[in-house]
Amino acid sequence: MKKHVIVTGGAQGIGKITVLHLLEKGFAVSAFELDEEAIAELRPKLPEQAAVIYKVDVADESSIADAVQQSAKRFGNIYGLVNNAAILNNKPLTELSLDEWNRVIGTNLTGTFLCAKHAAPYLKQTKGRIINMASTRAFQSEPNTEAYSASKGGIVALTHALATSLGPKVKVNSISPGWIDVSGVKKKSVANQYQFCPEDHAQHPAGRVGNAQDIANMIHFLLEEKNDFITGQNFVIDGGITKKMIYV
Repeated sequence: MKKHVIVTGGAQGIGKITVLHLLEKGFAVSAFELDEEAIAELRPKLPEQAAVIYKVDVADESSIADAVQQSAKRFGNIYGLVNNAAILNNKPLTELSLDEWNRVIGTNLTGTFLCAKHAAPYLKQTKGRIINMASTRAFQSEPNTEAYSASKGGIVALTHALATSLGPKVKVNSISPGWIDVSGVKKKSVANQYQFCPEDHAQHPAGRVGNAQDIANMIHFLLEEKNDFITGQNFVIDGGITKKMIYV
């Protein structure tokens, strides 16, 4: 029986590349996705015996509960949960409505909580892993990012809380990506590969802007059984840019 991993927001960007990477590494994968266009584009690329995609709104508990149960039944286990689904709505503070705030928090933070809640019983059986997608925005900000930044800061705190509550059986960690280029791996109607200038790359101590594969690699690392002494941690994957002092 293959180890089965759920990836939310699994049909675009980091989620899509993670799904494809984990399939290459021999996992069975369930992709949870809300966008119908993205679902239709990804479905033909998935091997039927090892992958399935469900339309899921992670802010809706009944939607999550049903999909978790179906995916567990389909593959006989849940070994990993990658909470990647997220939205943003960057507006000036005085223009951001409460409904807009709640939708971002509901998808990014509450969705992470709900997926963990419903997957936890299965993960305990497999001594599995939860990997939550936070962001460097949890620690530094640009203007007009209050909802997104708050949701990602909450995910970092939720991660160590879950690690404490679900340990020692389930290991829980988060990843905080920096500038990760996903411009070319979105659904076709919005995909538009960004053309980088030398300065884009040069501002990173690693020498380049990140890509979705960088994050998929870290997810795979945290899923490996041998890395079972790592829990409650947040991993910043940003090419070193947040450690770089900038003087004007």
